[in-house]
Amino acid sequence: SSSAASARSGERGCKTLRHTRHTRRARVKREHALYFVQHSEQVVEDLCYLKKSYLFWLLLRERGYMSWWDDDRPKPRRPANGIKAKTQRGKFGANWWATRWLAALEKLVDQGRLQRGRTYARQGQVLNIDIAPGHVAAKVQGSSAKPYKVSIDITPLDDAAWEKVIDALAAQAIFAAKLLAGEMPQNIEDVFATANTSLFPSKPGDLRTSCSCPDEANPCKHIAAVYYLLGEQFDTAPFLMFQLRGRSRDPIIAALHQRRTGDVTAVGTMDAPLDEAAPQLDTQIATFWQLGDPAAFAALRFPITAPQIEAAPLKVLGAPPFWPDRAGFVGALQPLYAAVTQATLDEIDEA
Repeated sequence: SSSAASARSGERGCKTLRHTRHTRRARVKREHALYFVQHSEQVVEDLCYLKKSYLFWLLLRERGYMSWWDDDRPKPRRPANGIKAKTQRGKFGANWWATRWLAALEKLVDQGRLQRGRTYARQGQVLNIDIAPGHVAAKVQGSSAKPYKVSIDITPLDDAAWEKVIDALAAQAIFAAKLLAGEMPQNIEDVFATANTSLFPSKPGDLRTSCSCPDEANPCKHIAAVYYLLGEQFDTAPFLMFQLRGRSRDPIIAALHQRRTGDVTAVGTMDAPLDEAAPQLDTQIATFWQLGDPAAFAALRFPITAPQIEAAPLKVLGAPPFWPDRAGFVGALQPLYAAVTQATLDEIDEA
């Protein structure tokens, strides 16, 4: 019948199609095998190049340099009350001690994560920073709804090491004066070297960081953001660096005061004979306002020099409550203090 003939014709057509496909696949395999035999060296070289390129791409992506490739990467949520960095452009760390602190981080983190960490710090992704002796705890808002927990631990100095450091600080009055004025003495590291230690993290074991984010790298961008904001705080409050090493500001100042006043008391209790007894005030009332010996007064000299700590009152007292930009108060008025000092010295030289 016609239906049976159509079925047999369709079956033959399917067999022919399957045979054609099989023949085509076999021909392609033979051509590939022949090409591989004829160009085996080139094929092996191309495969090695592709493998190296893929591995290199993976390395770049792991280091953070291929972030532009990941268009589907979730964006961080913008908190409304985050801590924004004062440094919105350029280099973090205005003073040398903040720069030293940041240098320890930049040795451990790749450039891609450092860049994203700076962006997080400038955008205000860090919600809070709590500083305690040897420990920093912070929360950073990322792409997840729940902020990530960041922890930075620094090995604190023991009591014996701190006693050596404070003894060395008390030996020179300029150290205590600069610290009270909000400055870190340039040779402060020499003081800590006397205790066979360092103020700043110098070894990998000195700095331990962790973050609850899924990033396998440590330190990650969230840790980097907290680290940069800490560097800004150290710019204006160098005693925070001491706090991380185990001693806060008040105990250090109290210990320095005790050592220095102890030296003064020891000198004051010496039984040194006086050249002459001081006259009683009631016997000097008639001549109290008289000049006395003019020759002695003419020989009296008061040396006037530039202060060792520039604008010390500003740094100790800080900005008044009515000042709009409390962070920039010292920077705004310090040039005026320097100009007054220089004008006074020039006038003395001309006289």
